Amino acid sequence: MANPRVRKIADRIQVIVAEMLERRVKDPRLGFVTITDVRVTGDTQHATIFYTVLGTGVTAAAPDDEMQLAASAAALESAKGLIRSEVAKQLGMRLAPTLEFVHDALPETARALDEVLARARAQDEAVAAQRGAAYAGEADPYKKPREQVDVDADGDSDGDTDGAPGAGEDEPEA
Repeated sequence: MANPRVRKIADRIQVIVAEMLERRVKDPRLGFVTITDVRVTGDTQHATIFYTVLGTGVTAAAPDDEMQLAASAAALESAKGLIRSEVAKQLGMRLAPTLEFVHDALPETARALDEVLARARAQDEAVAAQRGAAYAGEADPYKKPREQVDVDADGDSDGDTDGAPGAGEDEPEA
């Protein structure tokens, strides 16, 4: 849809269909339908209309939500002729594009992706909390060579224990 004319037609179809669903289509099966995107082929002969139904479950697909989605899809299919004639009238084109309604799975996919990212973020926070914990041993667990101590506890370095100078030395006999 690189053509600007096709893009404008797609935007206009999105507005027309949304207004039609809001004002003119009175089918009780039709839920709260939102038109999320419209894609038109390059020759403007076919328009794919993506929609979501508000209130349908995403991850816990309840049977009631599935029934509401199916009912909305059936209502859109039954109103397709009315919507196509209104699109043709308002666009003023020679040939009206055929319409195809497709349920948009993007919101469900985005929500599931957000849940996965939230779980990953929680795991990252848990790892960061563990990173701040203290180690079980010393800060530096590697053994280092012992340093030679030259000074005794009483301050001399000759290795005797009484502290008297020369007391532990052998004196030569004369």
